[in-house]
Formats: sequence, structure tokens, C-alpha cells
Amino acid sequence: MANVLTLAPLQQAEALEVRQVTEWHEAFSGFETANQYRVSSPHGEIFHVAEESEGFLAVLSRLFLQASRPFTLHISDGTQIVATATRPWRFYFHEIEVEVGGRRLGSVRRRFSILRRRFDVLDAEGRAVLELVGPLLKPWTFEAKRDGADAGVITKQWSGLGKELLTDADDFGVRFAMDLPDDHKMLLLCAVFLIDFLYFEKKSSRS
Repeated sequence: MANVLTLAPLQQAEALEVRQVTEWHEAFSGFETANQYRVSSPHGEIFHVAEESEGFLAVLSRLFLQASRPFTLHISDGTQIVATATRPWRFYFHEIEVEVGGRRLGSVRRRFSILRRRFDVLDAEGRAVLELVGPLLKPWTFEAKRDGADAGVITKQWSGLGKELLTDADDFGVRFAMDLPDDHKMLLLCAVFLIDFLYFEKKSSRS
């Protein structure tokens, strides 16, 4: 199990709002910058998430691979980094691997599917604990299932006309089942970042 104190901000959270920090100069410079997000519960901001941006390879990957790039995200509670989420490069079976307190928490991995968007949410031992499914007729929605029952939902939210048209910054809502363990909540939160890169980063279409 993950460190209880590390995941304390998620203990009472039944819903989260994930807002990507708007980088307005991207719209005019044409250069992809490192992503940042602010994560809030109904009681206020609980995490700041920042993509690792230093190093020549990181710059090159943002420039040439854009939304397909590998990345590492650092999730901070304002005083310390409590988790990291790493996306290795994959051609199709995209994945994000999550560590909390220096220990592997699990991962979110894309499954092969013809019509629907499907992901497995795996624990530290690689066992599937949740399934994420994007319904065919709901392109902004990803439903979390646990043994066939509803366990939560991730929804892309309308960010406003200017933000939607001029930037690749996106906002999401996450809702959890009341009895969902905190480590599964963290995995679903990190699934948001993978989903954002796979389906909603639109920078390349505006270049």
C-alpha cells in the first residue's frame, strides 16, 4: 500500500478538478512548453503537477514528438514531491507508471481496441484493479469500472472559447466511487495526464 500520509489529500475526496496551466505564449511562439496542472478538491488546491523540463532531450522531445513524447511528471503537495508519473515512449500500447514515496504504486496501460478507448489500471504487482472505457458516442468521457460496477469517471470539461481555440491547455473533472481506495484514486488522477496527451493535446494541429 502507498504511504497513507502521502495520499492524505485524497482520503476525503470524492471529486477532483484538474486544470492545465495556460501557456498563452505557446499559441504565438509555436513552441511546446512543459505541461503543468493544478489539482483541486472541493476544499481547495491539493496538488501541483509539473512536467520535468530540464535537459536537451526533454527539449527535443517536446519540439519533435510533441504530444507523443515520453515524460515524467512531478506531483507536489506544495511542500514536497509526493508522487511521480512517468510515460515511456510507446507506439501504441501507451502507459503511465506511478510511484508514490519512492515505491511503485501501479500503472495505467492502453489496451487494444477497435472502436472504444480502453485502458487497464494496474496495481504494483501488475494486477488489473480497474478498467477505463471511453464510450464511442462520448468522446470527452472515460468511465472507470471495477468488476463491472461504476468506480468513477473522468470527463474533459469545456475550458472556454479562448483557451480551447488558442492553447492546448485542457481541464478535467474526476469523480470517484465513495469506497475507492486512495491508491486507486491516485492512479485515476494520473490516468488524466495520459488521456490528455493521447486525445486532447492539439498543438500539432495548430502548428
